[in-house]
Amino acid sequence: MSLLEDWRGTAYKQEMTQQQVNQFWGAYFAQEQKIYEEILAKPDEPVKGTVKELADKFGVDVLIMTGFLDGIDESLKNPNPIETMDENTEVNLDYDKEKLYYNMVGCKADWLYELPAWDNLLDEQTRKRLYKESKLSGTVIKGKKIGRNDPCPCGSGKKYKQCCGKNA
Repeated sequence: MSLLEDWRGTAYKQEMTQQQVNQFWGAYFAQEQKIYEEILAKPDEPVKGTVKELADKFGVDVLIMTGFLDGIDESLKNPNPIETMDENTEVNLDYDKEKLYYNMVGCKADWLYELPAWDNLLDEQTRKRLYKESKLSGTVIKGKKIGRNDPCPCGSGKKYKQCCGKNA
């Protein structure tokens, strides 16, 4: 079984009570925040090594580091082989700043996208733009409804009810 399967089995197991779920995720989010504070403080310093080395560097369990790698993977310039990685797999944390901020907003991780370190990485206007884009990405905008007597959108020149709306 891969590390990712172990992580997901632990993090999402059905047998936990609500209290256990809250304790698990509360502890994870606190550790995740510490890791992000460290990597955001030195954005130009490459962070790479084996999963085990990074876990030791950030003072977390290998399973917690696996969860972190799973979460940040979509924001990396070059994704890691998270599906097949083990403790000795070489990974990197070379993230795209804008993509990372956008994804944090999308995950509603306010404890991460509100970190003070972002003030030094992205200007306020960029953060506002990414915040708005992320929030709007989940919004469905319906087009104007076509009335029976409106011109048909296919361009035939007929009324909608006499053209494409005839079979609707």
